[in-house]
Amino acid sequence: MTERNDELKRLLGPTGPDIGCDECFERLDEYVELELRAADADARIPGMAVHLAGCPACREEHESLRALLS
Repeated sequence: MTERNDELKRLLGPTGPDIGCDECFERLDEYVELELRAADADARIPGMAVHLAGCPACREEHESLRALLS
């Protein structure tokens, strides 16, 4: 059932504020640095987590940057 719920969430798209790809790419380094410092990245950059959850291209970039900086 969880797989079905996850698929449905992906199809429906973001449910909160979404910053969009352009702003995501502009602020991704700041967001990852906040995450790595254990700061509340989601509060500092609202909409980033929602965007990353719904955008495969940005999520891949996020994962790559985190891996590089970790």
